[in-house]
Amino acid sequence: MKTIKKQAGGAMMFLLLMGVISLFSDMTHEGARSILGEYLDLAGASAATIGFVSGFGELCGYSLRMLSGFLADKTKKYWLLVIFGYALQVLAIPALALIPENGWIVACGLVILERIGKAVKKPAKNTLVSFAASEVGVGKGFAFLEFLDQLGAFIGPVILFLIVSLKGSGTLFSAYRLCFALLGIPALITVGLVVFSRIRYPHPETFEKAEEEAEPFRFKKPFVLYMIAIALFAFGFADFTLITLHAAKTQAFPESTLSLLYAAAMAVDAFAALFFGWLFDRIGVRALMLSTLLSTFFSGFVFLTGNPYLIAVGIVLWGVGMGAQESIMKAAVSKIVPRSMRSTGFGVFETGFGVAWFLGSWLLGALYDVNPALLVLISVASQLLAILFYALCVRQRKAED
Repeated sequence: MKTIKKQAGGAMMFLLLMGVISLFSDMTHEGARSILGEYLDLAGASAATIGFVSGFGELCGYSLRMLSGFLADKTKKYWLLVIFGYALQVLAIPALALIPENGWIVACGLVILERIGKAVKKPAKNTLVSFAASEVGVGKGFAFLEFLDQLGAFIGPVILFLIVSLKGSGTLFSAYRLCFALLGIPALITVGLVVFSRIRYPHPETFEKAEEEAEPFRFKKPFVLYMIAIALFAFGFADFTLITLHAAKTQAFPESTLSLLYAAAMAVDAFAALFFGWLFDRIGVRALMLSTLLSTFFSGFVFLTGNPYLIAVGIVLWGVGMGAQESIMKAAVSKIVPRSMRSTGFGVFETGFGVAWFLGSWLLGALYDVNPALLVLISVASQLLAILFYALCVRQRKAED
């Protein structure tokens, strides 16, 4: 009994440490994200360039995860990939403070490097977390991490908003450079904590009791149905930049507060992750069906009106959907994919999700220019189809058990 309690306590401490790492990491890159578009514009990049770099960066950040996941499973060098990926991701942010006034090309390169860093570490990190989460409840473990992760995503933009608001002298470009320089503090804390975690917990795989023989990764029917469901969800789930664009165009909120809308969405995301993580440990993938149903109609509240209260409701629903996506979608992967090939499973999952998100955001953005009602129609239909495929996944898993 004492050994079991000690094992669970060690797993929880590991999850706490990884959660704090995620908090400081998200303070860094989500804080940067809140001002990045305008900073690139001030550095001389065109709107088309900003759009391309953002989309290409996300595409790299997701599509490379299949390769890094495969490498993690093949080499079992989880920590090496996590440390290198985190260092590349967070240190690219303060480097943005060093670009010259017309250095948009260098800045765009750093944006892409930051996304590549995330791709390198993500599958390996999720695998390490899944080992420890198996001791405390997979849904609960991933949700706890997501809560701290999104707490950082909330704090980062708010701190930068305050820095820009309080800086009296100088240009906006210089104010943003100061912001990126100060983000070097949480960036260095992130790298330091990751190295400490490697020293303190060199073999997190020992947290997971289940032993199984190594087996090749196969696209079994439940996983295929699950991938279709999450791809449909991602395809119809508009990127938040589209929401802030609509809020600005309709003048529903003062322009100076637009960055705070994202912070608010991240706060909702954090608490939604905790609830749905708890629910996942009780009802499994059905928790995703419920969260998707709740977030399905966010686009109608946001894009069919200029009313700030209705848009705020839509943002809350968007935060609910994002919270579930960032926590229990990963928990479901760790339940469906065998331990020996879990990084590959995470890589396939996140690559599929990212490509679908990229294509969906591109289409929804184009539809917004044509007719926002078409955007809402495609978004809602895609979310409802995702619920259907979640249900088929649940049925197939029952049939195979």
